Amino acid sequence: MSDFAPRYLADYSEANFSISTVELSFELDEYKTRVTNRMKMTRKVDTKQPLILDGEHLTLLSVSIDDIALTSKDYQVNEDSLSIVIDRDEFTLEIITEINPVENTALEGLFKSGDAYCTQCEAEGFRRISYYLDRPDIMATFTTKVIANKENFPYLLSNGNKIAEGELASGQHFVQWHDPFPKPCYLFALVAGDFDVLKDNFMTSSGRNVDLEIFVDKGNVRKAHHAMASLKHSMKWDEDTFGLEYDLDIYMIVAVDFFNMGAMENKGLNVFNSKFVLADETSATDVDYFNVEAVIAHEYFHNWTGNRVTCRDWFQLSLKEGLTVFRDQQFSADMHSAAVNRIQNVRVLRSLQFAEDAGPMAHPIRPEKVIEMNNFYTLTVYEKGAEVIRMIHTLLGADKFRAGIDLYFERFDGMAVTCDDFINAMSDASNIDLSQFKHWYTQAGTPVISVSESFDAELSEYSLTLVQANGNNPALHIPVGIELIDLNGQKNQSTLLQLTQQEQTWTFKGYSEKPVLALLTNFSAPVKTKFTQSDQALQCIMTDATDEFCRWDAGQKLLTTYIMKLLQQPTLTLPESLYAAFIEILNADISPAFKAEQLTLPSFSELADSIVEVDPIALLDAIESMKLQLANKLAPMFLKQYQQNIQADYANDGKSIGKRALKNVCLSYLNNLNDQQSLVTQQYSSANNMTDTLSALNCAAKYSHENYNAMMADFEKKWRDTPLVMDKWFSIQGSVNDESIFEKLPQLLSHPLFSLKNPNRARSLIGAFINNNPRYFHCASGRGYQFLIEQLIKLNEINPQVASRMITPLIQFKSFDHHRQTMIKAKLEQLSKQVDLSKDLKEKLDAALAL
Repeated sequence: MSDFAPRYLADYSEANFSISTVELSFELDEYKTRVTNRMKMTRKVDTKQPLILDGEHLTLLSVSIDDIALTSKDYQVNEDSLSIVIDRDEFTLEIITEINPVENTALEGLFKSGDAYCTQCEAEGFRRISYYLDRPDIMATFTTKVIANKENFPYLLSNGNKIAEGELASGQHFVQWHDPFPKPCYLFALVAGDFDVLKDNFMTSSGRNVDLEIFVDKGNVRKAHHAMASLKHSMKWDEDTFGLEYDLDIYMIVAVDFFNMGAMENKGLNVFNSKFVLADETSATDVDYFNVEAVIAHEYFHNWTGNRVTCRDWFQLSLKEGLTVFRDQQFSADMHSAAVNRIQNVRVLRSLQFAEDAGPMAHPIRPEKVIEMNNFYTLTVYEKGAEVIRMIHTLLGADKFRAGIDLYFERFDGMAVTCDDFINAMSDASNIDLSQFKHWYTQAGTPVISVSESFDAELSEYSLTLVQANGNNPALHIPVGIELIDLNGQKNQSTLLQLTQQEQTWTFKGYSEKPVLALLTNFSAPVKTKFTQSDQALQCIMTDATDEFCRWDAGQKLLTTYIMKLLQQPTLTLPESLYAAFIEILNADISPAFKAEQLTLPSFSELADSIVEVDPIALLDAIESMKLQLANKLAPMFLKQYQQNIQADYANDGKSIGKRALKNVCLSYLNNLNDQQSLVTQQYSSANNMTDTLSALNCAAKYSHENYNAMMADFEKKWRDTPLVMDKWFSIQGSVNDESIFEKLPQLLSHPLFSLKNPNRARSLIGAFINNNPRYFHCASGRGYQFLIEQLIKLNEINPQVASRMITPLIQFKSFDHHRQTMIKAKLEQLSKQVDLSKDLKEKLDAALAL
C-alpha cells in the first residue's frame, strides 16, 4: 500500500473560509525571495475550526491578523500546512514567507528558467509560493507587486492589467498588476527577466483594442511571428465560432526553456514551453508549426473554458481540459484539413489513450480518487475528454451545442463548477436528455462494440445489430455514425445511430443486395469494435466511402489484418489484392496530405495494445516485413511519388506541407531498399527546410545508414547553439536502431549540452528511446528497462513530474509476453525499494505492482 493518503471525489466539501482579495508582493532573489501575501478572508460556516492553509518548501517569517503580529504559540507549522486558530469571522491575514527559486528543480511554484524567474501553479504549485487555500474553488481578485533589479530584470510581469510602476533605491524597480476577474490561485503567474518582445494588437468585435505581447529570449523575436499570427487567428475564431471576446487590455505570452508542461493558461499571462512558441522556416518542422498554432489556440481558448469558468475541484479537470482540447481540435480542423486532423487525433487516441485505459492507471475522465494530482494530467482527461465533448456536439448538432455553450457561460461565468453543470447546461439548452450520457464521466476503460449484420434479399432489408460491452457498468449512450455503400452505384446512405441499450438492431430497406458498412464515420465515439470484414469490403470502403475517416480507417484495418498474419507466419507473402489497394491509393487523385496518412502503417503502440501477450520484437519484425514487401513490390511508384513531390522552393502553405508529408512517407518505404538509400543522403544535402532534413536523418538512424554519423556531426555543428533544434538531435540519437544504442546512451547523458534538469532535453533523449525505439527498449536482455529505471531514480530527485510521465511505458506491460512482463515487474520492484520516492512515482508503482 502507498504511504500517501488518497483524496476522494465523494469527500468533497466547501472550504470553511473564503478569500475575496489577495495582495502579493515579491522581492525577487535567487536564493531568498521574500513573498508578502495579504488576504481578506471570511469564515463561511458557523464553526470555530482553525484555518488550515496549504504550504510546502516554505520558510515562514511572520504571520499577522488585522496587522497584529502572531507568535509561534498562535499557529502551528507542519511539513505541508499552516494551522491558525482564529476567533474572527472577517479579517485580513498577512503571511510573509521566503522561498528559494534556484533550488526548485521540480519547476512548480516560483523557479528560475535560465536567467528568468517564472511560475507554474497548476495544479498545486501555489503552495510553494505562499501559504494559501490551494484549491480551485477558492476564487479571489489578485493584485501583485514585483520588485527586482532593473538592469537584470527590466520586465516584471503578472496577471491582469498594469496599474503602477516605478524606480526604487539600489537599482531596484517595481511593477504592479491587477486582475479584476476572480480566479483560483492555480491561475496566478509571475515572470521576471530580460527579453525581446514582439508587439501587436487585436481589435475585438465590440471595438476594444487589446495589446498583444510575446516575450522571448534575446535574439529569438523573429521566431515569434508565427505564434503571434496564431494568437490573432485564435482570437478571431473564438469570436466567430462561439461569440467569445477577450476581456483584459493586454494578453501576454512568455516563452521559457525549463517547463514541465506544454504551456499554462494563467489569466492574461500565459507561460509557454519555448517549443510551442518559437518557429521559423529554417529551424522548425511542419509539425512544429502546427503544434505552435494548436497550443497557442488551446491556451487562449482557456480564457473562457477554464479561466472565466473553472473547476470546482481537480476531479473535474476534464471540464476545462477536455472541452478546450475539443475547441482547439475544431480550430485546427478549420485552419487545415479537417479529415487529416481527425485522423491524427484518432492515431493519438488509439495508440496511447487506449493503452492508458487498459493499464493500471485507468480512470474515468472524471476520476474518483487521486493521490498526486499531477498524475491525472492524462490522455484520458484531455483526449478522451475531448472525444466525450465531441459526442455531445454530434448528438446535439452545431446550433444546439452553441446554445449550450452560451447557457453554460450565462449561468456560471465567474464560478467554479462541475462536469454535471456543463452537461446540464447542454441538456437544458437543447431539450435533449443527456442523463444516460453522463455515464461517460464515471466509467473507466474503452467500450467495445460487437457488430453483426444480415441481409434478407426477398425483403430487400439490411439489418445491423450492435452490442456494447463495458464490464458490469450501465449501458452508455454512444453515437454511432454509419455509411451504407450501395454496390449498385446508388447514393450512399449516412445515418447517426444512437446506441443506448446493451443490444440494439436497426433495419434499412430498399437494397437489392447487401450494402457495405462503413462504421464510426468521423470516428463518432471513442470505442473499439469487433467486426470482421472481408478484404473486398475494406477495399470498397477505401475507394467508395464518402467519409474520409472511414476510407483511411478501412485501409488501416486491411494493413492490420496482414501484419497480424505476418506475426503468426513470418514468411507470408502479401497478396496481390493488398498491393492493388496500395496502387489505387498511390494513383488516386486525392490531397497529398490525405494520401500520406493512407500510406502510413499502423503504429507499434496501437498494434501492441490490441494483442494479448505479444512479443514486441516479433511484432516489429512483422511491421517491418510488411513495409519491406510493399517497398520491394511498389518501388517505382513510391519513387515516382517521391520525385513528383519534390519542391524547389520552400513554402508553408497547406498544399506544400502535404506534398512534404507524402514525399517523406515514400522515402520511409524506399529507405528499406539498399539501392535507394542514396536518396537519404541526397535529401539531407539538398534540404531547404527542417522537415526534410529530419526525415532524412530519421531514415538514416533507422537503418544504420553509412553516412549517418557524418550527417549527425554536421547537424550538431550547425545547430548546437539552438536548443530546440538540439532537442531534435538528441531525439534522433535516442532512436538509433542499432545495438550500439546502449553504448551511445551513456555518452549522450554526459554530452555537455544534456541536462536532466531541463525537461525538454530529458524528454528528447530518454523519451525518444523509450517511446520511439521499441526494438531496444524491449530487447530480450532487459537493458532498455534497466536504463529507464536508472534515469527515473535520478529524475525522482530532480523533477518528480517528469519522472512520473516517463514511467508510463513500463507500467503498461500487460500487452507484452510473459518474459517481458516478468522483467518489467522485477525492474518496478527495484524502483519501489528506493527511499524517498515522490508521490508522483509511488502512486503509479503501487498501481502497477498491484496487478
